[in-house]
Amino acid sequence: MSLDDLTDAPKRATEADPTPDPRPGTAPGAAPAPDAAAGTAPGPDTDAAPGTAPTPDGPSGSGPAAQTDAHTDADADADADPAPARAAGGAKGWAALRPLLLRVHFYAGLLIAPVLFLAAATGLLYAGSWQAERILYSHELTVDRVGEAAVPLSTQVKAAKAAEPQGKVVGVWPAPEPDATTRVIMEDPKLEEGKTLTVFVDPYTAEVRGQLTTSGDALPLRAWLSEFHASLQLGEFGRNYSELAASWLWVVTLGGVALWFGRRRTRKAQLVLPDRKATGRRKTLSWHGSIGLWAAVGLVGLSATGLTWSKYAGENIGQLQDRLGGATPSVAAKLTPGSGDAAGDGGGEHAGHVMPDGTEMSMPMPAADIGIDRAVAAARAAGVTESLRVTLPAQGKGYVIKETDKTLPVHLDSVAVDPADGRVMDELRFADYPLLAQLTRFGIDLHMGLTFGIANQIALAALAVAVMFLIVWGYRMWWMRRPTKDRALSVGRAHPRGAWRRLPVTVLLPFACVTAVIGWFVPLLGISLVAFLVVDVALGFVSRRRAAAAGAA
Repeated sequence: MSLDDLTDAPKRATEADPTPDPRPGTAPGAAPAPDAAAGTAPGPDTDAAPGTAPTPDGPSGSGPAAQTDAHTDADADADADPAPARAAGGAKGWAALRPLLLRVHFYAGLLIAPVLFLAAATGLLYAGSWQAERILYSHELTVDRVGEAAVPLSTQVKAAKAAEPQGKVVGVWPAPEPDATTRVIMEDPKLEEGKTLTVFVDPYTAEVRGQLTTSGDALPLRAWLSEFHASLQLGEFGRNYSELAASWLWVVTLGGVALWFGRRRTRKAQLVLPDRKATGRRKTLSWHGSIGLWAAVGLVGLSATGLTWSKYAGENIGQLQDRLGGATPSVAAKLTPGSGDAAGDGGGEHAGHVMPDGTEMSMPMPAADIGIDRAVAAARAAGVTESLRVTLPAQGKGYVIKETDKTLPVHLDSVAVDPADGRVMDELRFADYPLLAQLTRFGIDLHMGLTFGIANQIALAALAVAVMFLIVWGYRMWWMRRPTKDRALSVGRAHPRGAWRRLPVTVLLPFACVTAVIGWFVPLLGISLVAFLVVDVALGFVSRRRAAAAGAA
C-alpha cells in the first residue's frame, strides 16, 4: 500500500465536508496539498481545506479554535500549491517547478530522514570525541611535569622500543606542545590492517606513559566513533548508509531552501526567524524553515565533503579532481640508486630498474643513517617546524617529515631528507598545492572539526542537533496533517502525482538532463531515486486499478 493509498482519507473527508476551501483558485473538495517533508531542510507549509487537518486544539472541525487555526493557516498561505487543474493551465517557471519540488522534498525527507537522523546522531558523537579523548587518555597524552629541555628523540625511541620490543618503529611524532607526550608509532603483525601500536613517551624523562592501539591519529575511542559514523561498524557494506545520507542531504537541503524562499510572507523577518505568534503546524513549520535556512550552508558543506570519503561518488570525485589538475601532491622521498651509500644486497646500481618480466628490482635499505635527531633538525632548518610527524626511512625512501597543524593558520609543509647526509631532497609547501587540493583539504578538516579547533567541533555538534530537530519537526508536521474523521490511524497526504508532466518542455528537459548527470556522478542518489520512481509508478498503477474497479462496482 502506498502512502497515497494510506492517506486517501483527507480527500474523502474534504469531499464530505461542505466547508469551502478558503484558498483562491482551489476547487471545493480538492485534495489537500502536502505539508513540509520530514527531512533536514526547510520546506513550505501547505494546508488542507478546513475540516480535513488537525490542530493543536483538537481535530479539525471539532471546535471554533480548530476552525480558526485552519482558516488562519490558509489565509497566510495563499501561495500554497495550486490545484492540479490550475497548474495544468500553462504555469511556467517557479509555479510549474514548485509542485515537483514539493513531492521530491516530501518523499526524500520522509524516506531518507531515518538515515540522515542516524548520520547526525553518530556525527554528534564524533564531534564530541576530540574533547572526550583528551579526558579519557590524559595520562598517555600529557606529562606530569614540564621539564627544561627534552631528551633526544632517538633516546625516546629507544625507550619505546624497550617497552614494546616486538614492534617495528615506522614513525615518530614529537611532542607538539610543552605538556604533551611524544608518540612512537609501531607496526605490529598481531594488529589488524590499518591499525598501529602507539607508545607515548615523556619527552623530558623518556618515561613510557602508556601504549594504545590507534588508527592514524585517532585513539581507540575516536577511532571507534569515526568508524561508527562512517559505517555503523558494519564494514564496507555499512559505508553505503553514510554515502546514501551524504548523497541526499544536499538535495533535501537545497530543495527546502528553494521552497522556503518561494513562500509569501507578511513580514520579511519570518524568513530567518521563527514566528512566535504562530500556532499549530504553522509554528512547527516556522521553526523547521528558519532553522533549516540557517543550517543550510553547513549541511551542504557536510554533504559535499562527506561524499569525498564515499566509496562510489568519492571515486568519481577523485577522478574528476585528477583530470582538473587538483590532485593532492606528495613530497618525493624516493632515493636514487647509490644514494645513502646503499648496501649491495638490494640490487646495487641496478636497484629501481625494471626487469624483463615487468617487476622492479628492490631498492636497498640505506647503509648510512644520520639519525632522527639530525633529520628533524634539517627539516626545521628548511622551515618545517609545527606539529611534526616523522616517517622513518623505508626500503628505497628517505625520511619524510611533515607538518600536521590543520588549525588556522594551517602549517602543512613537508620535506624529504636523505638519511645518508641530511640533505633535503625535496620540499613541498602547502601554498604550492593546486587550488582544488587546498579546498579539499580545508573541506575535510572542517568536516572533521579541525580547522577552527573547539569552535569547529561545537559548530558540528550544533549542525547535528539541528538536523535531528529538523527531522522531528518534519515528521511532526506530517503527523499533524493526518485526517481524523474517517479512520483512527492515517498520515498526511503527499502532493499529487504527475507534477513533472505539467512542467514546460524548456524546464523539463534541462531538469531531466541535470538529474541524470548527477545521478550517474553520485550513484547511490541515482539508484535510490530510480527505485523511488519505479515504486511510485507501480503503486500509482495499482491505485488507479483499484479506483477503476471501485467505480465499476
